[in-house]
Amino acid sequence: QVRMVESGGGLVQAGGSLRLSCAASGRTFATIAMGWFRQAPGKEREFVAAISGSGGRTYYADSVKGRFTISRDTAENTVNLQMNSLAPEDTAVYYCAGGGSAWYTPDTARAYGYWGQGTQVTVSS
Repeated sequence: QVRMVESGGGLVQAGGSLRLSCAASGRTFATIAMGWFRQAPGKEREFVAAISGSGGRTYYADSVKGRFTISRDTAENTVNLQMNSLAPEDTAVYYCAGGGSAWYTPDTARAYGYWGQGTQVTVSS
């Protein structure tokens, strides 16, 4: 059974940092891409960042480029999202996802077949 469990969410002031982690189990995740998405209240789920199977390629949404960093540990089956310079508009439930080819960094939700349950990130002004 595939499981993906996020952790690290919480409440932070604007300008602060948080580090999200996602622990995956149940298959070899090094053969697929991993990503982070987020969903704010009343809005659609949106792409945040993705990383290829080897970790050699990353891709970011324009809104987080330069502030967020995605990384993965293929041996440990974990993917992390370091979030710096957080702003109130970053407030959302953050989801980790796995799927698609390991060669790519997909930015659409339909490319991913595995999802975590989400972790809340709240940024106060």
